[in-house]
Amino acid sequence: MPDLTSLLPASSFLKSLDIWIVLFYAVSIFVLAQVVSRRKAGEAVTSNGYFLAGNTLPWWAIGASLIAANISAEQIIGMSGSGYKIGLAIASYEWMAAITLIIVGKYFLPVFLRNGVQTMPGFLQQRFGPSVKYLMAVFWLILYVFVNLTSILWLGGTAVTTVTGLDTLTVLIALGTFALLYQISGGLKAVALTDIVQVTLLVLGGLIIAGLTLSKIGGEANITGFVDGFNKLRTSFPDHFHMILDKSSEHYKDLPGIAVLVGGMWIMNISYWGFNQYIIQRALAAKSLPEAQKGIAFAAYLKLLMPLIVVVPGMAALILAPGLSKPDQAYPQMMTLLPTGLLGLVFVALTFAVISSTASKINSIATIFTIDIVAPLKPNLDEKTLVMIGRVAAVVAVIIAVIVAKPLVGSFDQAFQYIQDFTGFFTPGIVVIFALGMFWKRCSTAGAFAAVAGGFLMSCFFYVASYLHTHPDFLGFSNNFMATTVPDMPFMNRVGWVFWIALGLCVAVSLVVPNKREVSTLTLEGVSFKTTPVVNALAIGVIVILVGLYWYFW
Repeated sequence: MPDLTSLLPASSFLKSLDIWIVLFYAVSIFVLAQVVSRRKAGEAVTSNGYFLAGNTLPWWAIGASLIAANISAEQIIGMSGSGYKIGLAIASYEWMAAITLIIVGKYFLPVFLRNGVQTMPGFLQQRFGPSVKYLMAVFWLILYVFVNLTSILWLGGTAVTTVTGLDTLTVLIALGTFALLYQISGGLKAVALTDIVQVTLLVLGGLIIAGLTLSKIGGEANITGFVDGFNKLRTSFPDHFHMILDKSSEHYKDLPGIAVLVGGMWIMNISYWGFNQYIIQRALAAKSLPEAQKGIAFAAYLKLLMPLIVVVPGMAALILAPGLSKPDQAYPQMMTLLPTGLLGLVFVALTFAVISSTASKINSIATIFTIDIVAPLKPNLDEKTLVMIGRVAAVVAVIIAVIVAKPLVGSFDQAFQYIQDFTGFFTPGIVVIFALGMFWKRCSTAGAFAAVAGGFLMSCFFYVASYLHTHPDFLGFSNNFMATTVPDMPFMNRVGWVFWIALGLCVAVSLVVPNKREVSTLTLEGVSFKTTPVVNALAIGVIVILVGLYWYFW
């Protein structure tokens, strides 16, 4: 076997065997993506087939693809960094997501699938008309390109650079290019049907790094060393093993105590898992509602496992790599401790988690841009042209993300918290208009605009007030009115309060300014919220496990 180490800088931690593993997997997954998305002889390319896999996805592909889309660099690197700095409490984002998925599958998916919803802006078109649809379509495109896609590429590029020694810009271009080539021919089907392989490798790689780092702390490379390492870590850093932080914690503003269970995190999770095109697109592509619900339940159980994979390695770095200048360096540093061969395997898991999420994100960007913006404006375009426009949009999105990644994300020491803070400005209004849009007939277009605009403005108001508490002399006002009258509110509490304010605004404006004519084509006729016994049993299991976890680590 030829020695390939000369292809990388001397600072690379990868050995020849590791590089061969990476190359073998890259070729294999690329070929697999082309094979599973291959069309039958004479079968024409269609926008539904490209963007929604022709509504043929089975439950296992849906569940795996949900997690592959979700768990990327911002989760692995970002949450590991937060685990290093904050501790296990950051796992609430994962564990609370499990129960959120069950709610989405039971109450939201039946409405979406019954009404033939293809995109989230498309739902808003059905319910409120084109004005709200275009507003939110543009918002999501900006969010996906300038926040999510840039974060995925930058954090993934940082980890790859740490291990390989390659220039960061080179890595960003390579990751973005491979993600484009990987899915540009087959669209969502290519991504989703290969994600079961990606998730298997992701879980396996994550368990390896968690197991080896804890075993290293415990002093033995076996299950005893693993348990001893966990106990030693918990004894050495007891403050890092509380799920619910009290006000004395320096990280209370990031995870404000009981509000994690009953406050704004619900709004963040419901928006992300229920009304986010990037995520829900997999379930919308299901062959049937029961299949989608089983897939979502499968994803919920994978979410319960994720903290062991994405949080614990960062916590292990407290002992194995103390004094890191930036918390987001924790996971890449733990990777460098792995032996040859295993490093290659874990490196592949991380790299292709980035690529899979990037491919999913750019497919959703292409979907919204093509179906919700271009197609209505140019109704005479044929299916082949629409698919081509989607591919061009994907390429442009990646180019932009590569260019702006460092200036936008590179300055943050906890990129995961940056993402949550930014999206928290908009999620309250999004949840209000979707929830009322589905279940309250009198919700009007004016009410929807009021919820979105009012929610954003109130978020800005509370954010500025919080800023003034730590910068009381800002703009020369030594006794600023906002700083003395508005409480310094953690962002998660801000999300919760803004949700209720946006809800009140939406209801009030809808009653005062109803639609002058009927614009909604949404129907709840024939929608059933009953789930199968299998899904019910899986849901109960999720609840029991969550209660046990929070009771043990409270």
